[in-house]
This record gives sequence, C-alpha cells and structure tokens, in this order.
Amino acid sequence: MATVNFSVPDDVKAAFDRTFARTNKSAVIARLMRQAVEEEALARRRRSAARALLRLRADLPATSDKAIRAARRTGRA
Repeated sequence: MATVNFSVPDDVKAAFDRTFARTNKSAVIARLMRQAVEEEALARRRRSAARALLRLRADLPATSDKAIRAARRTGRA
C-alpha cells in the first residue's frame, strides 16, 4: 500500500472532512482516484476514435448539396 500526499485548498479539505466524517477517507480517496483513472482512459479512447473518424472522413469524396437534399427527401418518403 502506497502513501500519497496532496495539497488541497483548506475549504476543500474541510468540506471533505465534514462530508466523510464517519467513513474511511483513504478508501474514499482510492475510489475517487480509480474513477479519475477510468474517466481519463475513456476520454483518451474517445479522442482516439474521433481522430480515426476524422482521418476516414478526410479520405471520403465530397458530396454536393444537391445530392444531400435528394438523399434527405428519399429517406423521408
């Protein structure tokens, strides 16, 4: 088990201490850290997917406004 020291604003620490007064604060921090790691991993996967889609889109031929309007009309019928 590792020990980690963080500096946080006094008001954040006070609110945290009040909110989690009767809980294992180390467990709360560990859960929040895991959550942050998962959220960052998801954000990275989303950015990677967006870049891949943009690369694919760059290779597609341009479609005219006329063709887009025709496709919309066909899809509504």
